[in-house]
Formats: sequence, structure tokens, C-alpha cells
Amino acid sequence: MKTRIAVLVSGGGTNLQALIDAELRGEIPHGEIVMVVSNNSGAYALERARQAGIPAAVVSKKECGSQAAFEARLQGILEINGVDLVILAGFMSILSEGFTKKWPNRILNIHPSLIPAFCGEGFYGLHVHEAALERGVKLTGATVHFVNEIADGGPILLQKAVEVLPDDTPETLQRRVMEQAEWQLLPQAAEMVSRQIAENR
Repeated sequence: MKTRIAVLVSGGGTNLQALIDAELRGEIPHGEIVMVVSNNSGAYALERARQAGIPAAVVSKKECGSQAAFEARLQGILEINGVDLVILAGFMSILSEGFTKKWPNRILNIHPSLIPAFCGEGFYGLHVHEAALERGVKLTGATVHFVNEIADGGPILLQKAVEVLPDDTPETLQRRVMEQAEWQLLPQAAEMVSRQIAENR
């Protein structure tokens, strides 16, 4: 029986697309993306889910009124759909300790740096790459880690380094990190954890 995966998204969904494509290529044999959840009704990731025939839901903290109500609704959706593994793919909402403790070693996140560099509160999206360029690092990359109550603080699963070029802008660096690291690491991690879950049933 395959591990049932939910992908949580907030924006364009390029990492979601990498997961969908990897699953279609047979690279996640122990897992199946059964749903996509976004906290942003305008996320293009929802269109990607629709095109791939994957059920999607929108859960917004604003509509729920509080973090607790938001997480309760999210938890309910995941339970109803029998989800085993949650993957945060550009999900711009911090999850509380109360939520993450219900999913020990069952929530994965991709972060666009080599943790512990340029991570934690305030380091997301282009901010990470701006910080890397300001610091003058020669190598950056991406990290897949388990999620716990500390932002970007959970155990590291996979990392991949990416070279920083002299003429890089935050945008060109972001694109290269996605292409050379994020889109490769996330499907690998999804299969690693899906396999562990499937084997331990």
C-alpha cells in the first residue's frame, strides 16, 4: 500500500510540479500525491493540481480566524483523506508545536539554503538568496528537513550544494537552486520517507 502524500503550497507550485513529474516518471514508487492544500486561493499551484487531476483544498488562516482554528481545519482535511506524509512545498505559514507534534517525522520541508546558513524566521523565498549574495558565499544550495516546532530546525534529511556565480542576482540564484537542487532533492526525500512509512506499516 502506497504512502498517501499531501503537498501544502502557497504560490506558484514549482516544487509541487517537480513532485508530480517525478511521480509520473515512477521515481516515487512508494508514495502517491493524494491531495494539495493551499492557504492562498490565488495560488497557481492549485491550477497545477487541477491539471494533474489531484484533489485540492484551500484553508486560509484569515477565514479561520485564528492559528488554532486554521490548524484544526488543516488537520481535519488531512485525516479525512488518510494522509500519511505532509510535504511543505513553498508553504508560507509556520505550523505550531501543537500541530507538528501530531506528525513526528511525517512533515518534510524544502529550504533554499544549506541549513544552518540563512535559515529560521524571516528567511524565505528571495530573502534567502539576497542574504547569500550579501554575505558573499561561494556555495549555497537546498536542504530537505523534517519539520518540528523550530523554524527550519528539524533533522536534516538531504542537502545539495549549488555554486554562486559572480554575476548572480537573487532571481538567477533562486532559479539555479531550484533547478539544480530543490527539484531533485524533494522527490528523493519523498520516496525515502514514503518507503520508510510503507515498510513500517
